[in-house]
Amino acid sequence: MKHGIPGASSAMFLVGTLAGVSGLVAAYPLYGGQAVRYLVAAAILLLITRPLGLRFVRLTGRETLYLGLLTLLGLVLFNVCVIEATRAAGPALVGTVLGTVPLWLALAGGRPSPRLLAGATVVVSGATLATGLGSGNLPGLLWSLGALVGEVAFSLLAIPLLPKLGPIRVSAYSTALAVPMLLAVGLVAEGTAMFRMPTVPEALGFAYMSVVITVLAFFLWYSALPRLGPGTAGLFAGLIPVGAIVTGAVLGVAMPTVYDLMGAALVIAGILVGLTAPAPAREPVRAAGGGA
Repeated sequence: MKHGIPGASSAMFLVGTLAGVSGLVAAYPLYGGQAVRYLVAAAILLLITRPLGLRFVRLTGRETLYLGLLTLLGLVLFNVCVIEATRAAGPALVGTVLGTVPLWLALAGGRPSPRLLAGATVVVSGATLATGLGSGNLPGLLWSLGALVGEVAFSLLAIPLLPKLGPIRVSAYSTALAVPMLLAVGLVAEGTAMFRMPTVPEALGFAYMSVVITVLAFFLWYSALPRLGPGTAGLFAGLIPVGAIVTGAVLGVAMPTVYDLMGAALVIAGILVGLTAPAPAREPVRAAGGGA
Protein backbone atom coordinates (compact mmCIF):
# COMPACT_ATOMS: atom_id res chain seq x y z
CA MET A 1 0.00 0.00 0.00
CA LYS A 2 2.83 2.38 0.84
CA HIS A 3 3.94 2.44 -2.80
CA GLY A 4 0.64 4.07 -3.79
CA ILE A 5 0.73 6.85 -1.19
CA PRO A 6 3.17 9.20 -3.00
CA GLY A 7 1.24 8.85 -6.26
CA ALA A 8 -2.18 9.47 -4.72
CA SER A 9 -1.04 12.43 -2.64
CA SER A 10 0.89 14.01 -5.53
CA ALA A 11 -2.01 13.52 -7.95
CA MET A 12 -4.60 15.21 -5.74
CA PHE A 13 -2.21 18.02 -4.79
CA LEU A 14 -1.55 18.69 -8.48
CA VAL A 15 -5.28 18.75 -9.21
CA GLY A 16 -5.56 21.40 -6.51
CA THR A 17 -3.06 23.62 -8.32
CA LEU A 18 -5.68 24.07 -11.04
CA ALA A 19 -7.13 26.92 -8.99
CA GLY A 20 -3.85 28.79 -9.21
CA VAL A 21 -3.56 28.64 -12.99
CA SER A 22 -7.24 28.93 -13.89
CA GLY A 23 -6.96 32.70 -13.86
CA LEU A 24 -4.61 32.51 -16.85
CA VAL A 25 -7.33 30.98 -19.04
CA ALA A 26 -10.41 32.60 -17.47
CA ALA A 27 -11.12 34.74 -20.53
CA TYR A 28 -10.85 31.85 -23.00
CA PRO A 29 -14.10 30.11 -24.11
CA LEU A 30 -14.57 27.47 -21.46
CA TYR A 31 -15.61 24.38 -23.40
CA GLY A 32 -13.23 25.03 -26.27
CA GLY A 33 -10.45 25.39 -23.74
CA GLN A 34 -11.28 22.06 -22.11
CA ALA A 35 -11.37 20.36 -25.51
CA VAL A 36 -7.91 21.76 -26.30
CA ARG A 37 -6.63 20.63 -22.91
CA TYR A 38 -7.74 17.03 -23.42
CA LEU A 39 -6.66 16.95 -27.07
CA VAL A 40 -3.09 17.89 -26.14
CA ALA A 41 -3.08 15.47 -23.20
CA ALA A 42 -4.42 12.62 -25.35
CA ALA A 43 -1.77 13.24 -28.02
CA ILE A 44 1.00 13.09 -25.40
CA LEU A 45 -0.38 9.96 -23.76
CA LEU A 46 -0.90 8.14 -27.05
CA LEU A 47 2.65 9.01 -28.14
CA ILE A 48 3.99 7.61 -24.87
CA THR A 49 2.31 4.25 -25.40
CA ARG A 50 4.48 3.38 -28.43
CA PRO A 51 7.98 3.51 -26.86
CA LEU A 52 6.61 1.78 -23.77
CA GLY A 53 5.33 -1.08 -25.90
CA LEU A 54 1.72 -0.55 -24.85
CA ARG A 55 -0.28 -1.75 -27.83
CA PHE A 56 -3.90 -0.90 -28.51
CA VAL A 57 -6.18 -3.19 -26.50
CA ARG A 58 -9.57 -4.25 -27.82
CA LEU A 59 -12.23 -3.85 -25.14
CA THR A 60 -15.29 -5.99 -24.54
CA GLY A 61 -18.74 -4.42 -24.75
CA ARG A 62 -18.91 -4.02 -20.97
CA GLU A 63 -15.43 -2.48 -20.81
CA THR A 64 -16.33 -0.08 -23.61
CA LEU A 65 -19.40 0.95 -21.62
CA TYR A 66 -17.24 1.54 -18.52
CA LEU A 67 -14.80 3.65 -20.54
CA GLY A 68 -17.60 5.68 -22.11
CA LEU A 69 -19.23 6.33 -18.74
CA LEU A 70 -15.87 7.16 -17.18
CA THR A 71 -15.26 9.76 -19.87
CA LEU A 72 -18.79 11.13 -19.90
CA LEU A 73 -19.16 11.37 -16.12
CA GLY A 74 -15.62 11.69 -14.81
CA LEU A 75 -14.25 14.11 -17.40
CA VAL A 76 -16.99 15.81 -19.42
CA LEU A 77 -19.81 16.02 -16.87
CA PHE A 78 -17.38 16.88 -14.10
CA ASN A 79 -15.91 19.82 -16.01
CA VAL A 80 -19.28 21.08 -17.23
CA CYS A 81 -20.74 20.91 -13.72
CA VAL A 82 -17.78 22.63 -12.09
CA ILE A 83 -17.91 25.40 -14.69
CA GLU A 84 -21.65 25.91 -14.33
CA ALA A 85 -21.58 25.63 -10.52
CA THR A 86 -18.90 28.31 -10.38
CA ARG A 87 -20.93 30.53 -12.67
CA ALA A 88 -24.07 30.05 -10.57
CA ALA A 89 -22.68 30.29 -7.05
CA GLY A 90 -18.92 30.83 -7.11
CA PRO A 91 -16.18 28.30 -6.30
CA ALA A 92 -16.83 27.89 -2.56
CA LEU A 93 -20.01 25.80 -2.84
CA VAL A 94 -18.67 23.33 -5.41
CA GLY A 95 -15.40 23.10 -3.48
CA THR A 96 -17.28 22.26 -0.30
CA VAL A 97 -19.41 19.59 -2.01
CA LEU A 98 -16.34 18.03 -3.63
CA GLY A 99 -14.73 17.98 -0.21
CA THR A 100 -17.04 15.04 0.61
CA VAL A 101 -15.41 12.81 -2.02
CA PRO A 102 -13.25 10.92 0.54
CA LEU A 103 -16.34 9.89 2.49
CA TRP A 104 -18.19 8.60 -0.60
CA LEU A 105 -15.16 6.66 -1.84
CA ALA A 106 -14.66 5.16 1.61
CA LEU A 107 -18.27 3.96 1.58
CA ALA A 108 -17.97 2.71 -2.01
CA GLY A 109 -14.94 0.61 -1.12
CA GLY A 110 -17.12 -1.99 0.58
CA ARG A 111 -17.24 -2.21 4.36
CA PRO A 112 -14.91 0.54 5.56
CA SER A 113 -13.29 0.02 8.94
CA PRO A 114 -14.33 2.48 11.67
CA ARG A 115 -10.85 4.02 11.57
CA LEU A 116 -10.97 4.56 7.80
CA LEU A 117 -14.44 6.05 8.09
CA ALA A 118 -13.28 8.33 10.92
CA GLY A 119 -10.28 9.44 8.88
CA ALA A 120 -12.47 10.18 5.86
CA THR A 121 -14.83 12.23 8.04
CA VAL A 122 -11.94 14.28 9.42
CA VAL A 123 -10.62 14.84 5.87
CA VAL A 124 -14.06 16.02 4.75
CA SER A 125 -14.21 18.43 7.69
CA GLY A 126 -10.78 19.82 6.89
CA ALA A 127 -11.50 20.19 3.18
CA THR A 128 -14.76 21.96 3.98
CA LEU A 129 -13.04 24.34 6.38
CA ALA A 130 -10.22 25.05 3.91
CA THR A 131 -12.64 25.62 1.03
CA GLY A 132 -15.10 27.74 2.97
CA LEU A 133 -18.85 27.48 3.33
CA GLY A 134 -19.71 30.33 0.98
CA SER A 135 -23.22 31.40 0.08
CA GLY A 136 -24.94 29.30 -2.56
CA ASN A 137 -28.21 28.75 -4.40
CA LEU A 138 -30.23 25.83 -5.71
CA PRO A 139 -28.77 25.81 -9.27
CA GLY A 140 -25.28 26.00 -7.82
CA LEU A 141 -26.01 23.12 -5.45
CA LEU A 142 -27.44 20.94 -8.24
CA TRP A 143 -24.43 21.59 -10.50
CA SER A 144 -22.13 20.88 -7.54
CA LEU A 145 -23.83 17.54 -6.89
CA GLY A 146 -23.32 16.70 -10.55
CA ALA A 147 -19.62 17.47 -10.16
CA LEU A 148 -19.52 15.19 -7.11
CA VAL A 149 -21.01 12.33 -9.15
CA GLY A 150 -18.38 12.93 -11.83
CA GLU A 151 -15.49 12.98 -9.37
CA VAL A 152 -16.57 9.72 -7.72
CA ALA A 153 -17.17 8.08 -11.12
CA PHE A 154 -13.66 9.13 -12.21
CA SER A 155 -12.25 6.63 -9.72
CA LEU A 156 -14.87 3.89 -9.43
CA LEU A 157 -15.38 3.36 -13.17
CA ALA A 158 -11.63 3.12 -13.74
CA ILE A 159 -11.15 0.23 -11.30
CA PRO A 160 -12.47 -2.52 -13.64
CA LEU A 161 -10.43 -1.12 -16.54
CA LEU A 162 -7.03 -0.70 -14.86
CA PRO A 163 -6.04 -4.40 -14.66
CA LYS A 164 -6.38 -4.78 -18.43
CA LEU A 165 -5.33 -1.34 -19.68
CA GLY A 166 -3.06 0.10 -16.99
CA PRO A 167 -2.96 3.78 -15.99
CA ILE A 168 -1.46 5.19 -19.20
CA ARG A 169 -3.97 3.61 -21.57
CA VAL A 170 -6.96 4.40 -19.32
CA SER A 171 -5.79 8.03 -19.27
CA ALA A 172 -5.09 8.08 -23.01
CA TYR A 173 -8.35 6.47 -24.11
CA SER A 174 -10.53 8.56 -21.79
CA THR A 175 -8.92 11.90 -22.67
CA ALA A 176 -9.12 11.12 -26.40
CA LEU A 177 -12.79 10.18 -26.08
CA ALA A 178 -13.49 13.37 -24.09
CA VAL A 179 -12.50 15.64 -26.99
CA PRO A 180 -15.49 14.95 -29.31
CA MET A 181 -17.84 14.98 -26.32
CA LEU A 182 -16.61 18.41 -25.20
CA LEU A 183 -16.75 19.70 -28.76
CA ALA A 184 -20.40 18.69 -28.95
CA VAL A 185 -21.20 20.45 -25.66
CA GLY A 186 -19.18 23.48 -26.70
CA LEU A 187 -20.92 23.86 -30.03
CA VAL A 188 -24.28 23.89 -28.26
CA ALA A 189 -23.18 26.25 -25.48
CA GLU A 190 -20.76 28.55 -27.31
CA GLY A 191 -21.13 27.90 -31.03
CA THR A 192 -18.20 28.59 -33.32
CA ALA A 193 -16.89 31.14 -30.81
CA MET A 194 -15.59 28.26 -28.68
CA PHE A 195 -12.15 28.61 -30.31
CA ARG A 196 -9.79 31.52 -30.84
CA MET A 197 -6.02 31.99 -30.87
CA PRO A 198 -4.84 31.93 -27.23
CA THR A 199 -2.61 34.61 -25.79
CA VAL A 200 0.83 33.66 -24.46
CA PRO A 201 -0.38 33.42 -20.82
CA GLU A 202 -3.39 31.37 -21.95
CA ALA A 203 -1.15 29.03 -23.95
CA LEU A 204 1.09 28.55 -20.91
CA GLY A 205 -1.94 27.90 -18.73
CA PHE A 206 -3.34 25.28 -21.11
CA ALA A 207 0.10 23.66 -21.42
CA TYR A 208 0.28 23.30 -17.63
CA MET A 209 -3.27 21.95 -17.43
CA SER A 210 -2.60 19.44 -20.22
CA VAL A 211 0.81 18.15 -19.13
CA VAL A 212 0.79 18.46 -15.34
CA ILE A 213 -2.85 18.32 -14.26
CA THR A 214 -4.07 15.87 -16.91
CA VAL A 215 -1.18 13.67 -18.12
CA LEU A 216 0.87 13.53 -14.91
CA ALA A 217 -1.92 13.67 -12.32
CA PHE A 218 -4.11 11.14 -14.17
CA PHE A 219 -1.20 8.71 -14.44
CA LEU A 220 -0.26 9.09 -10.77
CA TRP A 221 -3.84 8.66 -9.59
CA TYR A 222 -4.61 5.65 -11.76
CA SER A 223 -1.30 4.05 -10.72
CA ALA A 224 -2.12 4.49 -7.02
CA LEU A 225 -5.83 3.63 -7.11
CA PRO A 226 -5.55 -0.16 -7.60
CA ARG A 227 -2.83 -0.38 -4.97
CA LEU A 228 -4.69 1.53 -2.28
CA GLY A 229 -8.31 0.77 -3.12
CA PRO A 230 -10.97 3.49 -3.44
CA GLY A 231 -11.48 3.95 0.32
CA THR A 232 -7.85 4.67 1.22
CA ALA A 233 -7.07 6.49 -2.02
CA GLY A 234 -10.10 8.70 -1.53
CA LEU A 235 -8.55 10.14 1.63
CA PHE A 236 -6.05 12.00 -0.53
CA ALA A 237 -8.79 13.88 -2.39
CA GLY A 238 -8.74 16.13 0.66
CA LEU A 239 -5.41 17.47 -0.59
CA ILE A 240 -7.13 19.27 -3.48
CA PRO A 241 -7.91 22.43 -1.45
CA VAL A 242 -4.46 22.18 0.16
CA GLY A 243 -2.88 22.31 -3.31
CA ALA A 244 -5.02 25.33 -4.14
CA ILE A 245 -3.97 27.11 -0.93
CA VAL A 246 -0.25 26.47 -1.50
CA THR A 247 -0.41 27.48 -5.17
CA GLY A 248 -2.24 30.69 -4.33
CA ALA A 249 0.39 31.58 -1.75
CA VAL A 250 3.34 30.77 -4.06
CA LEU A 251 1.88 32.81 -6.93
CA GLY A 252 0.93 35.64 -4.58
CA VAL A 253 -2.71 35.36 -5.66
CA ALA A 254 -4.10 34.77 -2.19
CA MET A 255 -2.40 34.26 1.17
CA PRO A 256 -3.88 31.51 3.34
CA THR A 257 -6.10 32.50 6.26
CA VAL A 258 -6.11 30.89 9.67
CA TYR A 259 -9.11 28.79 8.59
CA ASP A 260 -7.22 27.65 5.49
CA LEU A 261 -4.31 26.46 7.62
CA MET A 262 -6.60 24.81 10.17
CA GLY A 263 -8.42 23.01 7.35
CA ALA A 264 -5.16 21.81 5.82
CA ALA A 265 -4.03 20.51 9.21
CA LEU A 266 -7.31 18.61 9.63
CA VAL A 267 -6.95 17.07 6.16
CA ILE A 268 -3.45 15.81 6.96
CA ALA A 269 -4.59 14.49 10.35
CA GLY A 270 -7.53 12.68 8.75
CA ILE A 271 -5.29 11.06 6.14
CA LEU A 272 -2.92 9.84 8.86
CA VAL A 273 -5.83 8.39 10.84
CA GLY A 274 -7.24 6.68 7.75
CA LEU A 275 -3.88 5.17 6.82
CA THR A 276 -3.69 3.39 10.17
CA ALA A 277 -6.84 1.44 9.34
CA PRO A 278 -6.32 -2.33 8.89
CA ALA A 279 -5.78 -3.43 5.30
CA PRO A 280 -8.81 -4.95 3.56
CA ALA A 281 -8.96 -8.74 3.38
CA ARG A 282 -8.87 -8.65 -0.43
CA GLU A 283 -5.67 -7.31 -1.96
CA PRO A 284 -6.10 -4.37 -4.35
CA VAL A 285 -5.97 -5.30 -8.01
CA ARG A 286 -2.56 -4.70 -9.53
CA ALA A 287 -2.72 -2.50 -12.62
CA ALA A 288 -1.36 -3.61 -15.98
CA GLY A 289 1.64 -2.11 -17.78
CA GLY A 290 2.83 1.27 -16.57
CA GLY A 291 1.86 0.77 -12.90
CA ALA A 292 3.97 2.57 -10.31
